[in-house]
Amino acid sequence: MSRRVVRQSKFRHVFGQAAKADQAYEDIRVSKVTWDSSFCAVNPKFLAIIVEAGGGGAFIVLPLAKTGRVDKNYPLVTGHTAPVLDIDWCPHNDNVIASASDDTTIMVWQIPDYTPMRNITEPIITLEGHSKRVGILSWHPTARNVLLSAGGDNVIIIWNVGTGEVLLSLDDMHPDIIHSVCWNNNGSLLATTCKDKTLRIVDPRKGQVVAERFAAHEGMRPMRAVFTRQGHIFTTGFTRMSQRELGLWDPNNFEEPVALQEMDTSNGVLLPFYDPDSSIIYLCGKGDSSIRYFEITDEAPFVHYLNTFSSKEPQRGMGFMPKRGLDVSKCEIARLYKLHERKCEPIIMIVPRKSDLFQDDLYPDTPGPEPALEADEWLSGQDAEPVLISLRDGYVPPKHRELRVTKRNILDARPPSGPHRSQSASDAPLQHTLEALLEEIKALREQVQAQEQRITALENMLCELVDGTD
Repeated sequence: MSRRVVRQSKFRHVFGQAAKADQAYEDIRVSKVTWDSSFCAVNPKFLAIIVEAGGGGAFIVLPLAKTGRVDKNYPLVTGHTAPVLDIDWCPHNDNVIASASDDTTIMVWQIPDYTPMRNITEPIITLEGHSKRVGILSWHPTARNVLLSAGGDNVIIIWNVGTGEVLLSLDDMHPDIIHSVCWNNNGSLLATTCKDKTLRIVDPRKGQVVAERFAAHEGMRPMRAVFTRQGHIFTTGFTRMSQRELGLWDPNNFEEPVALQEMDTSNGVLLPFYDPDSSIIYLCGKGDSSIRYFEITDEAPFVHYLNTFSSKEPQRGMGFMPKRGLDVSKCEIARLYKLHERKCEPIIMIVPRKSDLFQDDLYPDTPGPEPALEADEWLSGQDAEPVLISLRDGYVPPKHRELRVTKRNILDARPPSGPHRSQSASDAPLQHTLEALLEEIKALREQVQAQEQRITALENMLCELVDGTD
């Protein structure tokens, strides 16, 4: 009589738990846009959700602690002239978030630690370079101020947010709409999926496709891809018969999948959220009411089903907390933020342990908020692994740090170095810029004074009318 051997894994009993009702965020009008992004982004300080908004696109940013019912007049982040399609928090500054829109622009915002009194309408910088809607955003994992965007024009642009410059434009690699883009661990490669059914590994600095696989999933519906810790590619897609499917691939040998599993016949696109510390992947289907999770290992069958968290309500989108935002005292190894039609509900993934001590094996050192490289260093060909931090004593987010943007066009005429430079010749453009700025300030001051006089006159007229009616 053969005995079935149970696979040894510390994550075999991970279970999901919905937060108590008072820990949810209620009365949020989640966007109804038919776009396959997650609609939600979260970090150790803030929760951001794309919402319905009249007259353009908007998203709401709430401090994590602000649970319960959200005031209908709570300030929004508004600035786009068409719906917001994707949002992403900067991994190196918890107060900076980027938004991408149907209006072809990307905006980068500084969110204050205090609750603003009115809508935030002025981005730090607006990035313009796409000719069609921008639906995908992803910050570089290790280089400061490097942001990737992908648009309906089939172009990927990599920006230096600190200067507003385009660092790289990859515009002839994808013949059709790009469905997903993911950086690898150190940001040296990209995995992209496209409507042409091809999975590509791209070296962005060389502008080359270094490996590709046609029809990793044979169905026509959108495919997603993420890098794993081992350098493999995990994909979700559809079979020719429209069954949902997951795959694991080795980029050095794209001929055969490492693993390929059929799942079910639902038609919602599966959003994969990967945790490199535990090598667990959480699959959240849009319109599903469940979250399936799997552990990826080096032993067959390589992708091991762990469990499913199910609830009654279908999900409109999902946010995934970085590891440094978790509660290590509760053996919490992941936290997802599930969007309903009118609320957002945290779902906590827990490893059951009896001990109250810090669990070293569950919490290896994890990427912290410090970048390992500057944008110029990365562009010149340098690579660096993320700067890791220990979670032994928990993580406290640093106070508000300002993102400084230096527009290069102002500094184009930077004086040449060396003792023989001509002071007057090289400083002239800078002097000219300063004069122009002073003129602009003077004009604005006059405008404000004129408006103040007009307001005073109107107030006087109103007083006279009120006195007359008395």
